[in-house]
Amino acid sequence: MARIIAVANQKGGVGKTTTAVNLAAALAAAKRRVLLVDLDPQGNATMASGVDKRDAKPNGCEVLLDEAPIEQVIVTTEAHYDLLPGNGDLTAAELKLMDALARESRLKEQLAKVAARYDTILIDCPPSLHLLTLNALAAADGLLIPVQCEYFALEGLSSLLETVSAVRQRLNPSLEIEGLLRTMYDVRNNLGNEVSAQLTAHFGDKVLRSIIPRNVRLAEAPSHGQPIHLYDRSSRGAIAYIGLAGEIIRRERGAQAAVNALHDMHDDGVHEDVAEAASYPHQEH
Repeated sequence: MARIIAVANQKGGVGKTTTAVNLAAALAAAKRRVLLVDLDPQGNATMASGVDKRDAKPNGCEVLLDEAPIEQVIVTTEAHYDLLPGNGDLTAAELKLMDALARESRLKEQLAKVAARYDTILIDCPPSLHLLTLNALAAADGLLIPVQCEYFALEGLSSLLETVSAVRQRLNPSLEIEGLLRTMYDVRNNLGNEVSAQLTAHFGDKVLRSIIPRNVRLAEAPSHGQPIHLYDRSSRGAIAYIGLAGEIIRRERGAQAAVNALHDMHDDGVHEDVAEAASYPHQEH
């Protein structure tokens, strides 16, 4: 069964789409079966995957409204991951869902139909905390938060974490923070170094070891409709996302190993509450 990771931050311009697309490509290159869901009405993840959002009909809008089977809407990309495309129609879907029953669970219901096909499902969320993002958080096992190391980074995080807490209480008790990913990082920038240190001090091992640098080739790749893995695999940006994919895979394996070990202990008579407590994602130190 797929692990579902939402890539979200209500602050725009922090590298959500860049991360969703390039992490999908890097995981696919590591022989993982990956589905990328473009849930942003801007459709940037769709375009960066080499699919013209203007021709993407049906798309995620029809899937959310249950007007088209998700199996028929998913397309395969040149980078060998599958894509549920999105475009401006998603805004209409959000409006139509406002009065619908179980409106926050529509995406979860649809992804359940194809989850067995994949190892990882990534959801590229819009830069807001409205209904589309709530659908992603309700469906997700983990939340990956790209953070640009600048002055307002921590301020934006507080609102997102409040939303995560509310989603846990109302919709998805198992939602975990997959990690905070530092993006557009420049080691020569003193402010960036200070914010990075603050993030680590405040969030500890929730801050991923992988760091995405500022990189011209990474910025150029979307205009060519390619992930950086295809556009320039030797660039610093490509190497950074390969490293991120490796870190995500290691964390998943570590979590699963812990769960398996404690299930074995439970079989030997250990209290089941211990096994349940260890089912949460393992964090590297």
